Amino acid sequence: MLIPQKLDGFDVEDAVARMLDRPELWWQAVGFFVHHFAGWKTTWQASVGDDAAERRQVHALRSAAANVGAVTLAAAAERLEKALLSRLDGKPEEIPGNWRTLLGEAFDRAWGAAARAWQDAGCDLPERP
Repeated sequence: MLIPQKLDGFDVEDAVARMLDRPELWWQAVGFFVHHFAGWKTTWQASVGDDAAERRQVHALRSAAANVGAVTLAAAAERLEKALLSRLDGKPEEIPGNWRTLLGEAFDRAWGAAARAWQDAGCDLPERP
């Protein structure tokens, strides 16, 4: 299997370096990301309005995105997660409407790029809801 050295929207070099300079570990993490988060957007959108549930969804995505090097996605998720944490701490934090839009778009780009690369490498894609 050919492991890509570049992936649109990902800092592959940094992610591989954090995985002991083993590209196969990064590629396995990308596969996990593609499969585990295939239905994430639907689940996340259903959690909006419940700050605790939404924070869990966003936190999981932020962690996974950072792990595989999806830097734009991780940053968008981190921003929303911090705002949700602030609200959960009782602070009257307004979340700009475009933050969720930007997170959704960043997710679509990162997940789409990873899924295409995964499929191009001959791997199976999960069913998306």
